[in-house]
Amino acid sequence: MPKPIITVKELQKHFKIQKHRRGLTGALRNLASFHTDLVRAVDGISFTIEPGELVGYLGPNGAGKSTTLKMLTGLLVPTGGEMWVNDRVPWKERRAHVAKIGAVFGQRTTLWWDLPVIESFDLIQHIYQIPKNQFKQNLDEFRDLLDLDRFINTPVRSLSLGQRMRADICAALLHNPPLLFLDEPTIGLDVVAKERIRQFIRFINHDRRTTVLLTTHDLSDVEKLCERVMIIDHGKLLYDGALADLAERFGGNRELVVEFSEMYTHPEVEGAEIIQCEGLLVTYGFERGSITASELIGRLSVKYRIHDLKVREPEIESTIRRIYEEKLLE
Repeated sequence: MPKPIITVKELQKHFKIQKHRRGLTGALRNLASFHTDLVRAVDGISFTIEPGELVGYLGPNGAGKSTTLKMLTGLLVPTGGEMWVNDRVPWKERRAHVAKIGAVFGQRTTLWWDLPVIESFDLIQHIYQIPKNQFKQNLDEFRDLLDLDRFINTPVRSLSLGQRMRADICAALLHNPPLLFLDEPTIGLDVVAKERIRQFIRFINHDRRTTVLLTTHDLSDVEKLCERVMIIDHGKLLYDGALADLAERFGGNRELVVEFSEMYTHPEVEGAEIIQCEGLLVTYGFERGSITASELIGRLSVKYRIHDLKVREPEIESTIRRIYEEKLLE
């Protein structure tokens, strides 16, 4: 069995935040002494990620997602715990570590602001000492998949957010890293730009077997890309498992939408309640775990003539919101 590409054990990152007193008196007191609060941005999390996985790392603002990624990429030194990425300790072997990873952090660019995109790529080739054949093959393939040709000779400062994000993702993968960190890669993008980036992420994960750790607030990214998710809140890992299991455990009520072959005045059925009725189309709500969809369909088909039906699962966004609001994982 292959070794995990990422191993994290009881990882911690604490920050001391100075508290300022308000007003003139407070300002004078600040000069004499100051008080600090300890913020546990990451508070003892543990997980492993296997080669080839595409994992969604979820949580509200301030949960600790970006802090975790910054430690994994070697930008931050942990307060405590242990971590190995590609068999290296990131902050101890930074030069060797960054040669084997790719990283894209939201709205920060790794490209040179005043240079055309293609010249930034050329610089990256020299920095990473990418062989010419590998560089050309990757660039040709990524230019097509990410539709870069329309702006590849444009200075980075003149790019739209969607164009720059596509260029940044290309730059992060030119040296064939086995591991890619993506922090909010679709933030602020329109629907078309988001879908192109999602298609590219699927490609590098499925076709190239690049391991991807993805943080996002856009849960459409998670639904369309990830089979496994980790949920973090207040620095603690609340859930680590399959996205399907998360919906099964915490998804709440499911819905069965039925189109009947004829009109019924009150098409009631045991085990479900009618939540919407529009002519021949009736929507039932039923509790997960109390009755299966097949059992409910069986009861309906005995009593009524059915033309068509479909089961509708709760959206992942509402499921995760419910977990935070009701603290179901504590």
